[in-house]
Amino acid sequence: MDLAKSVLVVVDVQNGFVSSKSAPIVPHVADVVRRWEEAGGTTVFTRFVNHPGSPYERLINWSRMQKSPEIDIVDDLVPASQRAVKVLDKPIYSLFTEEGAATVTEHGWTDIVIVGIATESCVLKTACDAFERGLTPWVVKDAVYSHAGQEAHEAGLLVTSRFIGRRQLIDADALFTEKLVGTG
Repeated sequence: MDLAKSVLVVVDVQNGFVSSKSAPIVPHVADVVRRWEEAGGTTVFTRFVNHPGSPYERLINWSRMQKSPEIDIVDDLVPASQRAVKVLDKPIYSLFTEEGAATVTEHGWTDIVIVGIATESCVLKTACDAFERGLTPWVVKDAVYSHAGQEAHEAGLLVTSRFIGRRQLIDADALFTEKLVGTG
C-alpha cells in the first residue's frame, strides 16, 4: 500500500453511536489514527447526520442523530478530526456521497483504510462502495465495532469479507507491522 495514495477513513465515531457496547472500540480507533498520522498518512472523518423526513425516519422509524451532541465526533478524536483533510457530513451510510467521492478522486487515493462504527452498516457500505469504484478497501477489524453489539459486528465482518474479500479485513498490527503501510 502506497501511503501517499491511501487515506484512513474514520467512520462515524460520534457521541450518538457510542454505546456501552461500542465504547471500548474508541481507544483502538484513536490508536490507529495516531499511528497512521505518525506514519505520515492523511485522514478523513465522516459524521452521519439524519435529516428530518429521511428514509431512516420514514422507513425504519429512526429519528436519532439529527443534532449536537449526538452528531458530534467523540472528544477523544476531536483533535485528530481537526487535522483531517476533511470532516464529511453525510446523510447516507457511505463515505461516497458526491462530496466524498470527489474528495477521493481529487486526492488520487486508491486505498481506503476504514475504522469506526458500525461494522454492519456504515463501515460495510463504505467498504463495498470503495470496492465497486475500483478502489482497494481495507477494514481494520479490531478498530471497527457496532453500537448494536457483538452479533451485529460479527455479521458485518462476515458480509464484508464476502463482498470485498477476506484478505481485505486486517488487524491494526498487520496494517503497521507487516509493511502494508509504506511507500509503495
